[in-house]
Amino acid sequence: MRLPIHREGFPFIALFAGVNLLAWLMAPVLGVLLLPFTLWCIAFFRDPERRPPQGANLILAPADGRLLPIVEASPPPELQMGESPRPRLSIFMNVFNVHVNRNPVAGTVVATAYRPGKFFNASFDKASLDNERMAIRLRPAGESGPQSDLAVVQIAGLVARRIVCDLAQGQSVQRGARFGMIRFGSRLDVYLPAGARVLALPGTRTVAGETVLAEMGGAG
Repeated sequence: MRLPIHREGFPFIALFAGVNLLAWLMAPVLGVLLLPFTLWCIAFFRDPERRPPQGANLILAPADGRLLPIVEASPPPELQMGESPRPRLSIFMNVFNVHVNRNPVAGTVVATAYRPGKFFNASFDKASLDNERMAIRLRPAGESGPQSDLAVVQIAGLVARRIVCDLAQGQSVQRGARFGMIRFGSRLDVYLPAGARVLALPGTRTVAGETVLAEMGGAG
């Protein structure tokens, strides 16, 4: 069976495999002991195919992981989406989850903004405010006003030290398509547009590009 690997993983897999081989040549027992770490590295960067569900108004999970408690919060100020609180759905990814991120909707990238920060445990609520992040403002296809925009925020965690985002302002995106990843444990926040109806429950195990988080109000 073929195991798809994200391009970000190849240097790390090569490093782990090289160290594992060297350890095996020095002492086979040591090589056996290190083998699980090499296999974990390969699994961490796996990039399986996903099949987005049908439904024009659906907002999908951008990450694999566990849905944290849903709160009302203002989107990151750097996206200029106003200070009014919106439902914020946060997905915590542990080091065993697939870490490839996917677009929650089809549409257009209105803006992206990177902000350096701290590296608190990504499961903590303060991570949304204080941690290093890449914020993305999306306008769903068929919508014309800023009230329909939603935000997706990649947040670095306690171990994560690199956020990868392939999106650029003005770019058209497809729902469920890959747009980046975060290395070694992290979190993604989704700030819903006005009128959206939350469908997922806290504690849900999400699958990027497949699990439905919410449904937009109106046409979209």
